[in-house]
Amino acid sequence: MTPIRILIDTFADEGETNAQMSNAREIIVRLNAERFHVTTFKTGKLDSSIEARPNTRVVSLPIRGQTVPILRHFLFGDHDLLFYPKASPAMKWYMKMKTVRGRRGLVVGTVESQMNLRDEPTVNSQTVRLIEQTVLRADYLFSNSNSVAHSLHSHYGRLSEVIPTGVDTMFFTPTDQTPRNVRPKVLFVGSLRPFKGPDLLIDAAERFPQADFVIVGEGETASELKARSNNKNNVTMTGALSMSAVRAEYRASDVFLFPSRWEGSPKVIMEASACALPVITFRDYEPETVVEGHTGYLVSSKDELFSRLETLILNPEMRRRMGQSARAHVAKFDWNVVTRQWEDVFLRLVTQSQ
Repeated sequence: MTPIRILIDTFADEGETNAQMSNAREIIVRLNAERFHVTTFKTGKLDSSIEARPNTRVVSLPIRGQTVPILRHFLFGDHDLLFYPKASPAMKWYMKMKTVRGRRGLVVGTVESQMNLRDEPTVNSQTVRLIEQTVLRADYLFSNSNSVAHSLHSHYGRLSEVIPTGVDTMFFTPTDQTPRNVRPKVLFVGSLRPFKGPDLLIDAAERFPQADFVIVGEGETASELKARSNNKNNVTMTGALSMSAVRAEYRASDVFLFPSRWEGSPKVIMEASACALPVITFRDYEPETVVEGHTGYLVSSKDELFSRLETLILNPEMRRRMGQSARAHVAKFDWNVVTRQWEDVFLRLVTQSQ
């Protein structure tokens, strides 16, 4: 069988932390090398996991002036599928020139957030327009949750299949220490942006002085959060951390509190669950990675959030039980399982196009 040739629009640089690019990397390293040839890009030192994959071509790009060489590969590369398109100038020009593509090079796009983009103040109008000109013009779209698929159809009239974001359950594993801490530790991991709700951890720290709160991440609200936490000895802000350091924070915590109201299927929820943490989050985006009352809680208001958090702070056995259930539930989202779904999709689409 001739391998299916996939051009994946991502950078495979070592230490790349962009969520979309790290998702693409997780898929690349797990694709069956006999069945799938992969071409992708890099600007610096290549990630070792990509370097070790057979049947892989990595194109080196300059730090600046990337649009033309990337566009050249989009237009003239010998690929059957172009996967994971980014909202970039090169992709915008490619979509405008799509008539020259001919039969080859179906574009398979992914949608990983709610699609009421124009209602979210942290997403500027230029970014929205670029997404509309690139990702949303893909030949096929795949959403990472049922909620995102519904949002995409509601706002743009596009239908999509659902393939979830994955998690590496061999990397994100729980600690053997039970209980983990004398004082319960509550963790947040994510970008410090208003819709993520990290300020609610400061509010929670004021309400629950018997617990410790850790905020991992950086972003536009960091200085405001630091100012609020300066006189609180039960709040720690770490800034951005490496993946190994983030894993250590999961393992050292007791509850994962993620009060975001605008998401697709957050990886951090799955990472925390894989480390056997019960999760509290809002139900606004209907996360399928949390099972209400079994692996954590889906809440509808701040008062309910604080009530559920108090329950977990006061009940170490409930935290342990929910954490174990969370670890078992998230196994269905392991990247190995998710990548097999992508392999089936790639094979089906290429077969249909012939």
